[in-house]
Amino acid sequence: MRTRTSPSQIYIPTTVSVGQLARLLNVRQTLLQRKMIDAGMAAEASYDHVLTSDYAALLVEEFGHNAIINDEAAFDIYPPVPHPDPTSLPTRPPIITIMGHVDHGKTTLLDTLRSASVADNEAGGITQHIGAFSVPVKESSSGTITFLDTPGHAAFSAMRSRGASVTDIVVLVVAADDGVMPQTKEVIELIKGEQDKVGVVVAINKVDKPEADVEKVQHALLAEGVQLEVFGGDIPCVEVSGLTGHGLNDLIDTLSLIAEVQDLRAEQDGPAYGHVIESRMHKGLGSTATVLVLRGCLTLGAHILAGTSSGKVRLMSDSSGAPVKAAYPGMAVTVSGWRSLPGAGDEVVQGSEGDVKKALANRVRKKEVETVLIDAEAINISRAAERERVRKEEDNSQDMRNVLDGGPKELRLVIKGDVSGSVEAVVGALEGIGNKKARVKVVSTGVGDVMESDVMMAKAAEGIIVAFSVNIPRSVESAAAQNHVPVYSSKIIYRIMDEVRDRVTALLPCTYETKVTGEATVLQLFDIHIKGKTTKKIAGCRVSNGTIEKSKGARVVRDGQVIYEGFLDALKLHKKDMLEVKKGTECGISLQDYEDLRDGDFIQMYQTIEIPGIL
Repeated sequence: MRTRTSPSQIYIPTTVSVGQLARLLNVRQTLLQRKMIDAGMAAEASYDHVLTSDYAALLVEEFGHNAIINDEAAFDIYPPVPHPDPTSLPTRPPIITIMGHVDHGKTTLLDTLRSASVADNEAGGITQHIGAFSVPVKESSSGTITFLDTPGHAAFSAMRSRGASVTDIVVLVVAADDGVMPQTKEVIELIKGEQDKVGVVVAINKVDKPEADVEKVQHALLAEGVQLEVFGGDIPCVEVSGLTGHGLNDLIDTLSLIAEVQDLRAEQDGPAYGHVIESRMHKGLGSTATVLVLRGCLTLGAHILAGTSSGKVRLMSDSSGAPVKAAYPGMAVTVSGWRSLPGAGDEVVQGSEGDVKKALANRVRKKEVETVLIDAEAINISRAAERERVRKEEDNSQDMRNVLDGGPKELRLVIKGDVSGSVEAVVGALEGIGNKKARVKVVSTGVGDVMESDVMMAKAAEGIIVAFSVNIPRSVESAAAQNHVPVYSSKIIYRIMDEVRDRVTALLPCTYETKVTGEATVLQLFDIHIKGKTTKKIAGCRVSNGTIEKSKGARVVRDGQVIYEGFLDALKLHKKDMLEVKKGTECGISLQDYEDLRDGDFIQMYQTIEIPGIL
């Protein structure tokens, strides 16, 4: 059942550029420009063309919103407009993203470049979140190259996509002994979508291994549509070894050459503009974020805004921890001084203190309105579903139990992680676990160590806490034990996914299967005297299949029909009580509360096996 939604209100200023209007509408600029061309406004469709409020209001209505002209409420800080003459600007370092499949040697490759061990500190040797750092390179005209080391694990595809959105050159690392793998294909698809914007270099790593087969890897890449230079294409291919350093000079030369051709330039003065690569809570510094500066100059004391987080730059440090006073385009720096934790991938803009406060208030208000609209939509959908459920209940009274079943069972999770990008990726990986009968529901996420408030949240939701690469204080562990709240902690996302999958599987309804373990044929019935003058019927039987065990369930089959189910009362062999009798042996059997056995009956022993559900 579809529900009608009322148009939302969009505040627009008296004059607004096409690029700014696209941001206000939260749509791609190309989509807005297409609408303008369809409306006969092709001449006004350039990015920096300034529209009056009359034209802007008409375009807002085209997207199903109501336009309200209010300069104060529409105020925001936007990235600076492109420079009219980019060739006059100074060069900036190229931003290079290392991508590829898990364990193909990306971090070791960068480790050799910057001569600092990172791989040893990574859990399982797998990069768990993006690392951004600059490496001095003599061959580069800018003097340095900035590298982004994106994780290779499938769950971090969102972060890898973010890396591609701010990069100039992508280095696709493929292991010579492993070839094209699932994440390699994923990166290839990502590259194809960005081929006009980014340069590409293929680095075939681990060529020092005896099982390396470079030619096989090259043909596999060609089969995936990667046009290498060795086959007449335009994508360079370099053979390297991150372990021995073989071919790294060739790789640096190739990257420098592509950067020279791209002629990367940016303003080194004016307000800073960049992206948050990752954010985390740091003891002593509070909320910190790794910011990649793309334009302008970020200095100490600058007022900055990212999403709905603002701050004043208190300290800046590079990837080695050395303090930095000014960050120029192409530099990645850790910035402290945020009032709240920014989200990974958020745009960072700079403005005056008053402008930042005003823009932040408008962004928060806009987000609250959007949240209210989403909540209202969810309420309408749930109420419509409830009405539909009641209608079905009235129409199909025989299915009442199924209707009132309450839907799928849920494993509720409170997720804490070390950095925001990792939390985002863990949530994405875990939310996909489940089916129509059992699923995962994330009730809360956060960055930093697990706290008692998380325990209370998990207790209220009757869920569990998942801690990814964060500490759990002893007091919190005690609180979790007292409140019977399970806590699972790991630095490896594989293990977290396996644990959550096992717990969701446990919520699924089990199926039961009956397995016959033994069968005996009744040959003759005997009456034996027991205490007093009472007699008891004993069936003389021969075990024809399997084993007759006294502990198992028993049933009597006559003419293909089961006429009794229960347990054995006695199992004897030559007047001796037995626990089990094997095939081919003759024995005496009596059943609990049943004496109507006849010659030719079959007595079957069986056990009921519980089969857990499968996702």
